[in-house]
Amino acid sequence: MTTIKAAITGVGAFVPEYRLTNAELSKMVDTTDEWIMTRIGIKERRIIKEAGEGSSFAGEKAVRQLLEKTHTDPSEVDVLICATVTPDMQFPATANIISDKVGIRNAFSFDLNAGCSGFLYALTTASKYVESGAYKKVVVVGAEKMSSIVDYTDRSTCCIFGDGAGAVMLEPSTDEFVITDSLLQSDGVGRVHLHQVAGGSAKPSSHETVEAREHFIYQEGQPVFKWAVSKMADVSLEVMRRNNITPESLTWLVPHQANLRIIEAVARRMGIKKEQVMINIQRYGNTTAATLPLCLWEWESQLKKGDNLILTTFGAGFTWGAIYVKWAYNTEA
Repeated sequence: MTTIKAAITGVGAFVPEYRLTNAELSKMVDTTDEWIMTRIGIKERRIIKEAGEGSSFAGEKAVRQLLEKTHTDPSEVDVLICATVTPDMQFPATANIISDKVGIRNAFSFDLNAGCSGFLYALTTASKYVESGAYKKVVVVGAEKMSSIVDYTDRSTCCIFGDGAGAVMLEPSTDEFVITDSLLQSDGVGRVHLHQVAGGSAKPSSHETVEAREHFIYQEGQPVFKWAVSKMADVSLEVMRRNNITPESLTWLVPHQANLRIIEAVARRMGIKKEQVMINIQRYGNTTAATLPLCLWEWESQLKKGDNLILTTFGAGFTWGAIYVKWAYNTEA
């Protein structure tokens, strides 16, 4: 019996025009370009400035580009999954909003929240729909307006995050150029180190929560750093081991763009050369669920059919994981 797997057949993305530079941030909080570059590795991040627009603003544009590049009519899409921690609203799902904006009418769509691991979780989930044989075209989009939950008086977090979106198309394939393996994990003990205090059902929004500035990102840097390095490296190495991939046969490591020091530490622990690592954190910052597809989008022209990619991430929850992708196509000139 022929085995159906999911292949990535296209990538689209969008980043806002406005660049929030370190120089501008230094006028808002007590920080400097040197401090940010030394500790995080970010030079600028993109910010959605359009009034009244949320994550779907970026997600719509990323999906539109994806549909155009893959010559896909919206009516052909079967499923759309949106990974986000900054939905336009509590309900309906941002996936529903994006689908409506781009004219996707024959699909079901839903949001998935796994912190910065959201895109990886959504990609694995989407691949199973394709593998079932019932769905032919599945869109996964990571879309974030992180600026909506960033406290621009807190220098420990406001330097890190940016806005943007990236999307991929998954289609069935019976050859080897597919999403081959994945390993996803989580441990709720990490929830105390990285979260948003108020705005959920446990602590609904109120005048008091707003005044206490409890609707912004809360992060304890040291435990997050230590967990991220060890867990991203561990799952990546395990996926490589069980698929007989060596550092020499790995074409690209595609890591979550959380912090340049984390990325470098993960690569060292894996024995991966810097030239094998996709890094664009200096331009976009941490766009949470959008970092991985933004990397694939920027490097798409360099990817060759048959390239071995390991995608890995770490996020709130704690959540983490790694996926092995054998790239499915050469980019047209």
